[in-house]
Amino acid sequence: MDEILKIEELNLVLDKESILCNISLNIKKGEVFAVIGPNGCGKSSLAYSLMGLKGYKQKSGAIYYKDEEISNLTVTERARKGMTLAWQEPARFEGVTVKEFLSIGAQSRGNNIKQKDLEWALKEVAIIPQKYLSRNVDETLSGGERKRIELASILLMKPDLVILDEPDSGVDVVALNNIGNIIKDFKEENIGVLLITHSDEMLKLADKAALICGGEVFNVGDPKEVSEYFKYECMPCEDHNPVEHQEVLLNE
Repeated sequence: MDEILKIEELNLVLDKESILCNISLNIKKGEVFAVIGPNGCGKSSLAYSLMGLKGYKQKSGAIYYKDEEISNLTVTERARKGMTLAWQEPARFEGVTVKEFLSIGAQSRGNNIKQKDLEWALKEVAIIPQKYLSRNVDETLSGGERKRIELASILLMKPDLVILDEPDSGVDVVALNNIGNIIKDFKEENIGVLLITHSDEMLKLADKAALICGGEVFNVGDPKEVSEYFKYECMPCEDHNPVEHQEVLLNE
């Protein structure tokens, strides 16, 4: 597998507080790379920094995407190059139907979309097209439904790298299985996946994993071994917003 994302000594400071410290990670095409760690350790901040969100510009370090340094590119420019982010809390769009939402996402990547494509994408996330295409992407949809629709949109975009920020958060077992299948689809399509998760079930889908705590990488390698280290050997940090360790163990 070829390398698609390379992070070199990334440092992020927000409101004079160090959030990420010398993060260095590599992700390959078709690889599912999981990032785990306690709440508030910097996982989502890493996702936002990689995507170039406003306010998350790194203080130092570099981000390479397909061997190109992209640290100074905007969110839109990164998206056009094939990067996309699925939020932990998917957005609501008043007055925008599911059909419009799916079409806009695909067209942003220059993909011509037909009705059969929309229906295929929704079926892939276990949503019945006839019941949802005309509905609005608003509060009438559950969080799990919006997450699956967002993943359907990403399928239609055909990106090269997907950043999933806790896709398992707030969903039921059925939706969790659907999301797992979509991650497998991404892998089969040779799409790189950066998976931020707290779920052991999601972690089983990963090829590689990294543990982040206090904004630093402490362990990188086999997902099961990294998870075991986090559960049974990692101790609460005294220097970085201590948390009760038993409250952040994966599925404990």
